[in-house]
Amino acid sequence: MLITPTKSGSGAGQKIIAQLLDRFQETDTGCRKTVAEILAAVREKGDEALLQYTRKFDAPNFQMSQLQVTQEEFARAHSQVGAAFMETLSLAIERLQFFHEQEQEKSWTLTRDDGVITGRLVRPVTAAGLYVPGGQGGKTPLVSSVLMNGIPAGIAGVEKRIMVTPPNEKGEVHPALLVAAREIGIDQVFKVGSCWAIAALAYGTRSIPRVDVIVGPGNQYVAEAKQQVSGIVGIDMIAGPSEVLIVADGSSHPSYIAADMLAQAEHDPQALAMLVTTSPEIGKQVVQELQRQLQELSRREIAATALKNRGVILIVDDLDEAITLANKIAAEHLELMIEKPDTWLHAIQHAGAIFLGNYSPEAAGDYLAGPNHVLPTMGTARFSSALGVETFLKKSSIISYNQTALHEDGPHIMALANLEGLSAHAESVAVRMKEEG
Repeated sequence: MLITPTKSGSGAGQKIIAQLLDRFQETDTGCRKTVAEILAAVREKGDEALLQYTRKFDAPNFQMSQLQVTQEEFARAHSQVGAAFMETLSLAIERLQFFHEQEQEKSWTLTRDDGVITGRLVRPVTAAGLYVPGGQGGKTPLVSSVLMNGIPAGIAGVEKRIMVTPPNEKGEVHPALLVAAREIGIDQVFKVGSCWAIAALAYGTRSIPRVDVIVGPGNQYVAEAKQQVSGIVGIDMIAGPSEVLIVADGSSHPSYIAADMLAQAEHDPQALAMLVTTSPEIGKQVVQELQRQLQELSRREIAATALKNRGVILIVDDLDEAITLANKIAAEHLELMIEKPDTWLHAIQHAGAIFLGNYSPEAAGDYLAGPNHVLPTMGTARFSSALGVETFLKKSSIISYNQTALHEDGPHIMALANLEGLSAHAESVAVRMKEEG
C-alpha cells in the first residue's frame, strides 16, 4: 500500500502530525562547502569561472561569445515555436499580468496639524536576477518560471531584469524560454546555471550585471547559493520540497484528490502530498485511486517514492479539526474539497495558496489562474507570502519637520535620547531649539 490511512487521534496519527509540524529543513549541508568555493571563484575570477563551470557541467564546448543570448537567437526562437504555444503563452501572460497589477503599492504621506509630514516612498529595486532552471537539460522548459518571476518584476518597475538559465549540451536555450522572456519584455538572458549563476548575479562579472534581488527556484545548489548570498542581495525565499494539503469531506471526489496528490508527488521524491478527511471511506478510495492512476504517469517512479516515503492520509472527526490542523501545518498549497468551501475561507490563517472546491486543481495555480506559484513551503506560510510585485519593491520613510513642530517635539525627543545615553542625538535637537541671534 502506498499510504495507510491513519486516525489523527491515534498514537501513529499523533506521530505523523508531529513530524509534519517539524518538517522545516535546512538546505543540504553536504553541498555547503562546494557552493562556498564556487561563489568565491566567481567573485574572484568572474566570467572565467563561469566559462569553466559551464563547460564542466553543461556544455563542454561552450564559448564566452555564447554567454549572452543574441538578437538573432531571440528571432530564431520565435520561428521555432508554433501558433498553439503562442496562444497559450499569450493567455497566461494576460492572466498573470492582470492579477499582479492589483498588487501595486503607492507612496503616501500624512500631514499632521502642526505641519510635520511623514510618509513612505515606494520604489523598485534597480536590477533583479531571474533564475530559471534548465528542466532536464532543456528538454522540459519551465516557461511558467519565466512568467512568474518576470511579470511581477516588470509591473514593479524594475529597470533591469536579468534572466539566467543553464544551456543544454550544445550551448543553447530552449526556444520556448526565449520567446516567453521576450514576450514579457526581457531581453537580457544569459546561458549560465546552478550556483555559479547565483554568484554572478550577486557579485556581478564583466558580462553579467550585479542585481539587487534574486528570485527563482532551483536544486539544492541553487538554494544553498541563494542562502549564502542573502544579505548581499535580497532573495525571494529558500524553497523546500513542493507540498499540497487537501481537506476533504464525504462530498469530495476520490479520483480528483488522488490526481492532485500525484501532481505534487511527481515533482520530487521529497514532495509532500497530504490528505486530511472526515470520511474514512474517502480515505480508502483515495488509496485505490492513487494506485490506479500512478500506473499512467510518465514520472510514476518519482511519484511512488514520494507517496511511500512522505505521503499522508489522516482521518479526523470533523471539519473544525481538519481546518485547525491545516492552519498548524501551513502548507504551500491548501485545497478545500468540501461542501461550500468559501464558508470556511475565513477560518484559514496560514497557507501559501488556497484552492476552493472540487474544480480548482493546484495545477491551475501553477500555470494560468493568475496568482504566483512561487510559494512558501515547509510551514513558512505562517510568516511569509507568495512572490509578488512587493518582492521587487523597497520602502523609504519620509520625515519633514518645520521649526515650530521641532520646538514642540524636541523635549520629548531629547528625553528619550538622554535616557538611552545618546547625548549627541539630544544635542542635534537642542542646537536647533536655541534662540537665534
